[in-house]
Amino acid sequence: MALHPFALDPSAPFQASYQKPLPWDRVVLSVVVPCYNEMRTVEELLRRVREVPLRLEVIVVDDGSTDGTRDLLPRLKEEGLIDQLIFQEENGGKGTALRAGFAEATGDVVVVQDADLEYDPWELPYLLSPILSGKAEAVYGSRFLGGPHRVLFFWHSIGNRVLTLLSNMFTDLNLTDMETCYKMVRRELLQQLPLSAERFGIEPELTARLAQSGARIYEMPISYHGRSYAEGKKIGWKDGVSALWSIIKYNVAPPRVPMWVSPDVEPWNAADRLPEADGTAEGSLEG
Repeated sequence: MALHPFALDPSAPFQASYQKPLPWDRVVLSVVVPCYNEMRTVEELLRRVREVPLRLEVIVVDDGSTDGTRDLLPRLKEEGLIDQLIFQEENGGKGTALRAGFAEATGDVVVVQDADLEYDPWELPYLLSPILSGKAEAVYGSRFLGGPHRVLFFWHSIGNRVLTLLSNMFTDLNLTDMETCYKMVRRELLQQLPLSAERFGIEPELTARLAQSGARIYEMPISYHGRSYAEGKKIGWKDGVSALWSIIKYNVAPPRVPMWVSPDVEPWNAADRLPEADGTAEGSLEG
């Protein structure tokens, strides 16, 4: 049965605004999952990811987990939930894990998916649509553009907005949520960015490098199901201080990034991916 990624109820908040059929069945999305001590949530998260009606490459990077996650992940790979499994011997931080995953990605587009359940993988097709429609090279899912969200920490939200404001002052972008997990970028562009951050500084660094490349960035409202510290949230005030320094460092210090030049033919429109003259329907996926 053909399944369209936007087979949503008309009243749903995330309706596609693109009338032209998009090549859902010709694009591969690499989902990079950094994982550190997520024994309670990673299996359910990966099952949700696999339900998304897209062609996926799922890459999980275990960043030195000590809670049993490392023992669980090989079984999930054998079950087919994981395509590539990378083990970091020591905990190096989210940036280290993401850079390892980015280097191994082979899909056309890459997205970050945290191993907790704060972000809904069913919104990935929605985030992908500006890239497939030729409007963007990168898409950020913003928690502050009106999507449904769990009510949690006031000072966290203020901190996020302050960091986003400072980042915008350096990049001259008008983002509303620089610290969001959901950052989706064309693979060729992502793999040419000189990323080096080890912990949560990867968020301002990636934003700075994308701005320096001249990439077109879209923001889309997303839902957010935040968790408390008792439920496993890891980021703290020290990471906020580090992010301030990272914003300055990666926007001012070298190396600079070459300007992005779009290819003449998008990979999903290459001749070897175009449907044969057999009635194959563009814009659908086999469910």
